[in-house]
Amino acid sequence: MNSQIKVLLIDDHPLVLEGIRSVLETYNHIKVVGAQSSAKEGLAQSKKTCPDVVLMDINMPDMNGIDAIELFKDQLPNTRLLMLSMHDSREYISTSTMYGASGYVLKDVSTSEIVTAIETVAAGGTFFSTGVSEALMGAQTDPNASSLLTTREQAVLLLVAEGNSNKDVASKLDISIRTVETHRKNIKKKLGISTTAGLTRYAIANGLLGA
Repeated sequence: MNSQIKVLLIDDHPLVLEGIRSVLETYNHIKVVGAQSSAKEGLAQSKKTCPDVVLMDINMPDMNGIDAIELFKDQLPNTRLLMLSMHDSREYISTSTMYGASGYVLKDVSTSEIVTAIETVAAGGTFFSTGVSEALMGAQTDPNASSLLTTREQAVLLLVAEGNSNKDVASKLDISIRTVETHRKNIKKKLGISTTAGLTRYAIANGLLGA
């Protein structure tokens, strides 16, 4: 890798923050440009340092990570967001992805997996740690439900199933209405479902949306 990946860390637990920072600093291709204990401080520092990847805890006191995703996507659209959490809750995972996070990593994974996640997300991909993938797949009655749809299509499906209009979906995912329409068409074609009500029932049946 020719250039370093600039990473900013946000976690309200000092030991976690310093632990991850000290480990990441042993990798030559990763440069930690900041470590903050709150989303607001992290966003302010990100505006100055323009990190490639922000590794952010979900559960924080002043503003949780999920709410912060929207602010980052709005103010730093080129920065990729990688969520860090103790929880393998399907709701957390799905919501993070829906709001625009590029990955979700559990705090108990190995250092090498965190580094792989950072590399993958920085390169434009998505990354979910092993436990997260199991949580997403575990409640699905159809084992192919996730593999049929791309991550973005799943995000669109969730929003549509929740009753959002194409305009709302476009706004929340920061994409054009035409792109939303294309995603909806592809989702319906892949799943063989022609109505919005059908998509909602599919999302519930496959554990993508709470009943």
